[in-house]
Amino acid sequence: MIRRFAMNYDDIFSAVKRASRTISVIGEDVRSKILLTLADALQNATSELISANALDLAKMEPTNPLYDRLQLTPSRLQAIADDMRHVTMLPSPIGEIIDERTLENGLNLRRVRVPFGVIGVIYEARPNVTFDVFSLCFKSGNACILKGGSDAENSNRAIVDLIHRVLCQEGVSPDVVALLPASREATAAMLNAVDFVDVCIPRGGKRLIEFVRDNARVPVIETGAGVVSCYFHSAGDKAMGAKIIENAKTRRVSVCNALDTLIIDRCRLADLPYLTENLASKNVAIYADSESFDALKSSYPAELLNRADDQTFATEWMDYKMGIRTVADINEALDHIAQYGSGHSESIITDDDEAAAMFQNCVDAACVYVNAPTSFTDGAQFGLGAEIGISTQKLGPRGPMGLREITTYRWLINGNGQLRP
Repeated sequence: MIRRFAMNYDDIFSAVKRASRTISVIGEDVRSKILLTLADALQNATSELISANALDLAKMEPTNPLYDRLQLTPSRLQAIADDMRHVTMLPSPIGEIIDERTLENGLNLRRVRVPFGVIGVIYEARPNVTFDVFSLCFKSGNACILKGGSDAENSNRAIVDLIHRVLCQEGVSPDVVALLPASREATAAMLNAVDFVDVCIPRGGKRLIEFVRDNARVPVIETGAGVVSCYFHSAGDKAMGAKIIENAKTRRVSVCNALDTLIIDRCRLADLPYLTENLASKNVAIYADSESFDALKSSYPAELLNRADDQTFATEWMDYKMGIRTVADINEALDHIAQYGSGHSESIITDDDEAAAMFQNCVDAACVYVNAPTSFTDGAQFGLGAEIGISTQKLGPRGPMGLREITTYRWLINGNGQLRP
């Protein structure tokens, strides 16, 4: 039985690998035209995609924090189509000369940007990722192998079927994108596909990312897991702070850039009721340390106010929940982030330029904000089009990953009969 699964997956992987070599002969203009056709087809298939998505939603409780991530709506599908159209307008990085030099012996060297080849992506209840990954990979000349979660199995299948129909209509091999079954065997097969998958990108929670990192034999780019904090400094503007905190926490609670912990200077605790007033109106449960708990107990709804425990500040909530930590000064805030942060996104609210510079210089994260919410950590918001993920590692791409970040390079050397002595 195990051997049959392995042979079946090898057939899929081989087909994608072969198809990846054909993308390079499709001109950039043609690839962009196909993506525009797909964007139109997406909008025409709105009812079909929402019906498939409804089958997945029916299996999940609406109170589940992942429900919002899973749900497709006409407006969300419109936004996905718009992002795809935006990707077509971005310049392709393929063929870009990164470096060029001529050696003393006359050899001409060029370092040129090229696709990875085959990109594998493992993700959870995010059907929009299926469109985002395909559009970025296809535009940048990569084939992709997708492994979605069982929560979104019907949605992902309907999306990939739509993509395949468009590709066949345009005379392109549908094998440039493959969707694996939503099974553990499929995950294991991808993580061990050393002859076929050039890089694997996990998108999801901490447990998924750690599992992929610890079990993969193919190269991995870590993305996604975000324990995100916002530090309200002693020189912070409270009106600005209240708006930033509300936006970072409640815009979409299930995404990786949502706020998990508010850090506040002890000297500003009197402003905490004001800073959290709008959170109360949106039923955000707060898990506060002893000092911030005392500052809120007479103003914040008792049923929403809880005492923090040992796990509070290490938690990526993905829900209407947030921790609050009191610190003496910026140094203690930096120590807190160093201990609990995940290297994703961090923010400071302050009118002190020196404190802002210190925060941005000292915080070890992919995206570090001053007087802005972490909700901006997003490929589209950064002008990259859609994104394939938010890289939290230091080696290779870091932060939102757009077209450039899913390419590598090769050296091209032109000579005229030179010999090495």
